[in-house]
Amino acid sequence: MAEVRRVRNGPFGYLLRAFVIVYLVLLVAWPLLLVVTHTFAHGTESLQALFADPDLVAALRLTALAAVVATVINTVFGVGISLLLVRCEFPGKRLLSAFVDLPLAVSPIVVGLALVLVYGGRDGWFGPTLESWGFQVVFATPGIIMATAFVSLPLVIREVEPVLREVGTEQEQAAWSLGASGWQAFWRVTLPAIKWAMIYGVVLTLARSIGEFGAVKVVSGNVLGETRTATLAVEEKYLNFDQDGAYAVAFLLASVSVLCILVVFVLRARSARRFSAEGQ
Repeated sequence: MAEVRRVRNGPFGYLLRAFVIVYLVLLVAWPLLLVVTHTFAHGTESLQALFADPDLVAALRLTALAAVVATVINTVFGVGISLLLVRCEFPGKRLLSAFVDLPLAVSPIVVGLALVLVYGGRDGWFGPTLESWGFQVVFATPGIIMATAFVSLPLVIREVEPVLREVGTEQEQAAWSLGASGWQAFWRVTLPAIKWAMIYGVVLTLARSIGEFGAVKVVSGNVLGETRTATLAVEEKYLNFDQDGAYAVAFLLASVSVLCILVVFVLRARSARRFSAEGQ
C-alpha cells in the first residue's frame, strides 16, 4: 500500500497524470473545442440556418428516431440476454457471450454490407420476399434502425451483467419462497437492483446510436429528406464546402453525446453517494 501511495505521489505519478491529460486534450478536448469555435465564429447564424433547412431538420428527426428505437430495442434485449448469461447455464454460453461483443470488433462498414446482403431488395436473402410483402428494409428507415441497433448492442449488456453477478440470487429466491411469480420477482427485486446499471447502458447506447455513421451510410441510401441522417449530412456538407453547416450539425451531435456522458457522470456520483450512505 505504501509503495502504491509513493508511486501515486512521486515524480512518476505526476508525469503519468500529465501525459494522460495532454493525450486527452490533444485527442478529444482540442478537436471538440475547435468544432465549437468554428460553429460560433459568426454568432448563431449557422445554427439558425440549420433549423431553417427542412432537409436538415428531417435528418435530425430521422437520427433521433433511429437512436431512440435502437436504444429501446437494445435495452429490452440487453436486460434479457444479461439475465440469460448470468442466471442460466447452457451449452455455448461462452460463445454467446463472445458474440455479444462482436459489434465492438467488427467495422460498421462490414455491418452495413452484411445487412445489405441479408435484407437487400435485389440479391438479399430475405429482401425480395419482404419487399413483395410491402416491407422495405435496406435504403429505408428499418435498415437504419437495424444498423444502429447492431453497433450499439453490447452497451446495456456489459453494464447490467456484472451488477447481476454481484447482487446474486438470494433476494430473488426469497421472493419466490414468499409466493412471488418470476415476473413479480423481476419487477420488484431484480429491476430495482439493476436500474442504475441499466440507466448507464441506456444513456451510453443513446449517445453511441446518435453518432453512428459507417453502417448507416451503407444501408441508408442517403436520400435527401428521407434516409439521410445527421451524421451523413455532416459529411455531405463538408465535402460540398459548406463547412459552417457541417460544423453546426457536428456541434449539435457532439452536444447531445457530451450531455449523455454528463448524465452518466451525475448518475454514477449519486449512486456512489447512496451506496456509501447505505453502507454506513
